[in-house]
Amino acid sequence: MSSETDRLLPRSQSSSGSGPSDEGKKVDQKLDSHLQYEFGGPWGVLAIMTGFPILMYYFWICLVFYDGQLTFPSSVDDIGPFFGRMWAHIAQDANPTWYAWSIYGGLMVFELALAWIVPGYMQEGLPVPSLGYKTLMYKCNALGCIYITWATAAVLHYFHIFRLTEIIDNLGHLMTVAMIVGVTVSFGMYFLTIATGKQIRMSGNFIYDVFMGAMLNPRIGPIDMKMWLEVRIPWVLVFFIAVSGACKQYEQYGYVTPNMAFMCLATWLYLNACGKAEECIPQTWDMYHEKWGFLVIFWNFAGVPFSYIYSVIYMATHDPSKYRFSTPVYVALFTTLLVAYYIWDSSMSQKSRFKMQIQGITTFRNAFPQLPHGTVTNPKFIQTAHGNRLLIDGWWAYSRKPNYVADWIMSLTWGLCIGTASPIPYFYSVFFIAVLVHRVGRDFERCAVKYGKDWEEYCKVVPWMFIPYVY
Repeated sequence: MSSETDRLLPRSQSSSGSGPSDEGKKVDQKLDSHLQYEFGGPWGVLAIMTGFPILMYYFWICLVFYDGQLTFPSSVDDIGPFFGRMWAHIAQDANPTWYAWSIYGGLMVFELALAWIVPGYMQEGLPVPSLGYKTLMYKCNALGCIYITWATAAVLHYFHIFRLTEIIDNLGHLMTVAMIVGVTVSFGMYFLTIATGKQIRMSGNFIYDVFMGAMLNPRIGPIDMKMWLEVRIPWVLVFFIAVSGACKQYEQYGYVTPNMAFMCLATWLYLNACGKAEECIPQTWDMYHEKWGFLVIFWNFAGVPFSYIYSVIYMATHDPSKYRFSTPVYVALFTTLLVAYYIWDSSMSQKSRFKMQIQGITTFRNAFPQLPHGTVTNPKFIQTAHGNRLLIDGWWAYSRKPNYVADWIMSLTWGLCIGTASPIPYFYSVFFIAVLVHRVGRDFERCAVKYGKDWEEYCKVVPWMFIPYVY
């Protein structure tokens, strides 16, 4: 282990070795096996797999058919009829029509084709313990694919081949199709992985392993399916649902409200950030450790695009007078979004590029927009006995999860943009903070095992988990 002074020096003044030590490899081997159940074990994940689709239908029904308010049975005698009404809404307005299949399926095929043929930046991922610390190469062409998708959608809309308002008009049908795709791919990938003998970190419980996934690095040709699905489907759909809502408003009122414009900006920022920094994704926990199961597959195919944009659904189906603000409130709303976005974008960039620097990668993409301080020069870090390095510079000197804090603030603004008109758009921020807290718990627990006393030292150097000088 290096000296206390050396462990806190900028990279340029310390040793250049970054691979895991022999002891580190033993710890990695332990962490790369099934240690304990998460999410409440088999019964917990079964509840999630069945409960979330039901919740998504319920919120959609409340937004579209009950003025955006939560609806319940009016009495004990009304319980049966209540569920009958709920099912009638789904059967009539959310059945998987062939038209919805053509829209959703067309997007999937189009994005797969673009991911295959569009030239891209080749990025090396982190060494994967289960592959003997070999690295995988990732074709990063999301930004070009996104621009092509935008241009294609604009042409189709302008020439009335496919009007973007069709998305919001068929949202219930599209949501059901997305759910079917998510469930089918989740179970299909599990059985395919078992059949090909590529399973890893298995618990032995069928439903739990379907939820967590069996395969770590699923690929079709040059396409890494985990990375493709993380960017190309959910955030593309989120953005186009917002644009569809804006088009719907323009057709109805002849203008787009500042609230809907806010959601178009917010979703564009997120989608564009995913595309312009796609080369950072291979450095993340999702690529490096998380398997491709229901947890990731269903949520990206259906959960994200159809439960993060409830404010858009509300605005597209309600008069603007119900969520109109004063000019100072709009200024505060947009300012909060942009400041949070800057912290989120730059902190994620700092962390990912730090990991690249450890691998000897010093040349980075320059995709638009490159924000100031996205790279920390000669960053300070803690050299662990494991062999890894823990960043304690830039935003990461003040918080162990600055990106999570900024990300959550952005999610909160997605509900604030309609004020108190409906509680449902706040689901995103409420759900998201639960997800983030859970992920932090998983991450910190794993780090404590992986780094031991070095993690304790790190927590002393960066004592604030989320908000500097507060928590």
